[in-house]
This record gives sequence, structure tokens and C-alpha cells, in this order.
Amino acid sequence: MQAPLDGVARRNGSAGPLQSVGRALRVLEVIANSPDGLTAKQIAAELDLALPTTYHLLHALIDAGHVVHLSDQHVYGLGYMARYLGQALTRQLAVPPGVAGAIRAVHQDADAAAYYAVYRDTEVVIAHVEDSERRPRAQPLDVGFHQAAHATAFGKIMLSAMGPQRLARYLDAAGLAALTPATISDRGALEDHLAHVRQSHLALEIGEFQQGMSCMAVPVREPAGGVVASVAISLPTDEFLSRRWEVERAVRQGATRVTRALAVFQRNGQV
Repeated sequence: MQAPLDGVARRNGSAGPLQSVGRALRVLEVIANSPDGLTAKQIAAELDLALPTTYHLLHALIDAGHVVHLSDQHVYGLGYMARYLGQALTRQLAVPPGVAGAIRAVHQDADAAAYYAVYRDTEVVIAHVEDSERRPRAQPLDVGFHQAAHATAFGKIMLSAMGPQRLARYLDAAGLAALTPATISDRGALEDHLAHVRQSHLALEIGEFQQGMSCMAVPVREPAGGVVASVAISLPTDEFLSRRWEVERAVRQGATRVTRALAVFQRNGQV
């Protein structure tokens, strides 16, 4: 993706600013992925940047409030403006009350963490989660998560509904990272698997996203029949396998409730 961007920048005479923005975002992502913060040298090494460039980007992010320098630990962490970005994304992805209630019912009926995923432009993203201390969500599956669709049950539902060209573009961009030994990381094998998901209207993943954790998902359809979302649950694998049919009933009922809630929402002219 970098080469086309650089080409546009050169034509517009703005290669410097665009490159700096891209690098700053990468710095922010690296810091966000580190629970304990990172030193400037660690960030520079991770991104293959010169140390002076790294300091320049860090100072710009600090001035904007997205990064803070924790001087006592000599590391850089997320600033408080990053929290507002997360809150804003949650507001933008907010689901209708009826949908939230339906996902809450899945959480209760399946006795499992429950998820609702949608298309957001070219991404598959989690829009709502219902869990509890007893049944916590699989980390890092939270509102706004949009990675590893090939390794999650809700992601497989959404990928299986894509046309061939759209699916190819998505996989070209996202890749097929092997998150665990069970992850389907071969493109042909994944396409065969998605064909089965498409036919059965059900997706399973057994330890593909996280070892010891498994998920199940079913589609939510619009009146014309197209897939617009998916409802999913996650459980420890041993329990998932022992309760598989009970959980499937709860997830399928939840998708039916979501479909009805979306229809009511649309009839009321709120979309």
C-alpha cells in the first residue's frame, strides 16, 4: 500500500507530510500494542526508523496528546487523547437498543461472551460485546476490533458472504497470519472452508484465534437475504465442545432476534 501512496504524494508535492503522518500512526500503533510502554530506541528498532526521526514523531504525538513520556520509567505510553478516539469509535459503532438487547440475551442464554460484528467499509469489525466477570470476552476482542477475520467465527461468516473479487482484495490486504497451530493460513484451504460456512450458515473456530478458546457464529441477514452482520459467542474449548448444540441454539435464536430488531429499527426510519 505504501508505493501508491508515495506516488500520489510525489505528484501533489506533499511526500514529506504524508510520509510523516503514516510514520506517526505506525508509532502510535506500536505503542498501543505494548502493555508496558516502549523506549524511543525500541520504537525505532521496531519500525526501522532513525532515532532522530523517532524522537521527532514522538514529540509531535506528545504535543497532540496521543502519547505521553513516562519519565520515571523512561518509556512512552498512550496519551489521554487516545482514549477519546476509542470512545468516539465506540459511539460511531453503537448499535440500536434492540440489537444490544438481543446480544445480551445470547450472552445469558448461551452462558458465554457474545459478539456482534458488521461490515464497516472494507473491514469486518466488532460493533458490540456482552460479557461478564464469569464469562469474559476473548482478548483482545472488543468494540472496534477488525483483525484476523480468517481466524474468528464471526469473521468467517462475513468473509463467506463476500463475492470472489471482494474476498480476494480483502485477503490480499489482510493476509492470513497463523495465530495458532490451528489457524487456517493457506488461502485455498480457507476458501474451501468458507464454502462450507456459506452452505451451513454456521462458522466454527476451534483454537484458531487463541489456543484453548473456541467460537461459533451465524449470519444476520437483510430482508433481501444478504448477510449484513454476524452473531457469535466464545468459550473455553473443552466447554464449547461439550455444550456445542445448546450453544448453537442460543446463537441462532440470537441472530433471529437481531434480524427482527433491525427490521423494527428500519421501519421506524432511524437508519
